[in-house]
Amino acid sequence: MKTNLNILSVAALATVLAGSVVAEEMVKLEIELPKPLFAGTPKTIKSANLERKPSVVEVMVPAGTENIAEGKEVAGSDDFPVIGELEYITDGDKDGADGSYVELGPMVQWVQIDLGAKKTIYAVALWHYHAQARAYRDVVIQVADDADFIENVQTVFNNDHDNSAGLGIGKDKEYIETNKGKLVDTKGAKGQFVRLYSNGSTGSDMNHYIEVEVFGK
Repeated sequence: MKTNLNILSVAALATVLAGSVVAEEMVKLEIELPKPLFAGTPKTIKSANLERKPSVVEVMVPAGTENIAEGKEVAGSDDFPVIGELEYITDGDKDGADGSYVELGPMVQWVQIDLGAKKTIYAVALWHYHAQARAYRDVVIQVADDADFIENVQTVFNNDHDNSAGLGIGKDKEYIETNKGKLVDTKGAKGQFVRLYSNGSTGSDMNHYIEVEVFGK
């Protein structure tokens, strides 16, 4: 009798465990794109690290994943932007025309989004500037637990091929800006802060951001 009870107990435990492990439904992340601001073939852009053709990235995320960056607080390395305000970066406006982007000074600059708490991050979408075809240099995206980027720092994108930004050599490619922006698969990185670096572009020495979206739960 005791043996039979043990068998029943094991069977019941297995049933409970099986019921508690439910696979999340995965769906393709769909990004809402702004309208194009230029048409036709872009001018020739020369860069040693430019991708030969636009990459197509599809990111699968758990159902219910949403943009957790909209309306969140933004800080930056340039406290006094040349044009616009840092809050534009998470205001939901991806249009790209005057009044929709922020311009930071030359050399390496960064902007940083505080998600309010540690989150699981599945993707980051960003638009630097899409009124003109250009490629931004030293684009690096990092996630961390703290605002000083000391604890649990994770680099999820890096196209700095020569370490000119001082954050390490990256294997990603530079890309030409369009209204499609750049979608980065962050593979479930966890953190509270998202920081994005750039170092001018093929268009100018200045740094620009229209919008950054962070997709998580």
